[in-house]
Amino acid sequence: MPHAVARLRAQRLAQSQRPFKARGIKLVRCERCRVARQFCICAWQPQASSEVGVCLLMHDIEPLKPSNTGWLIADVVQHTFAFTWSRTQVEPKLLALLADPQWQPVVVFPEEYAAPEQQVVHQLRPLAAGKKPLFIILDATWMQARKMFRKSAYLANLPVLSFQPEQLSSYLLRRSTRDDHLCTAEVAVLCLELAQQLTAAEQLQRWLARFTEHYLAAKTPPPAAQLARYQAGSKLFATESAKRDKCSV
Repeated sequence: MPHAVARLRAQRLAQSQRPFKARGIKLVRCERCRVARQFCICAWQPQASSEVGVCLLMHDIEPLKPSNTGWLIADVVQHTFAFTWSRTQVEPKLLALLADPQWQPVVVFPEEYAAPEQQVVHQLRPLAAGKKPLFIILDATWMQARKMFRKSAYLANLPVLSFQPEQLSSYLLRRSTRDDHLCTAEVAVLCLELAQQLTAAEQLQRWLARFTEHYLAAKTPPPAAQLARYQAGSKLFATESAKRDKCSV
């Protein structure tokens, strides 16, 4: 079954009145991983689970961007939820998720943008009995994310989790104007580490590195040996997928 971000992408495409023209539109991409087909990474798809939830509030076209890394989070974290952000309307399912007694939600955002009355934390608060952490991550450009943070009244009463990462962002596909602003998947890695979900954190970090490496390879062809390794993995996945499809008929 497609994960939450894939479903949101399909929903957004169905609503669109004209094709979304992302950079590299002429590339033939794998529908599953969004990388150029000859550099497909599906053969390296991680298998991991975790005891936390991630709620992605995505700006309108984020699910359509091939470089979006929220997709990678949904690949790794089983309990990933994705919603399109709107200034004027809030999805009832989002409000229901925030009120679900099994989750203890926290908004992940830099403390410099928090209002004076908002509670800012740097560690997870002790979990109430039967609750699991739900990390709410705003998936957008930084200019868009700041607006989303300010204009989302339903987040105002939730604690703000602020990170001060020692490492600079290593994400090379889209750059922020500030090196201390991490991409969405890098933020999720820090959340998983904080929640002691170390296996999932490592899986996601490696999955992001794999995605970035193959995505960039489509822009600048790698050495022949490296290219052969990529293509071998892509062919192996295609062969195994064909076998599974045949068995399911």
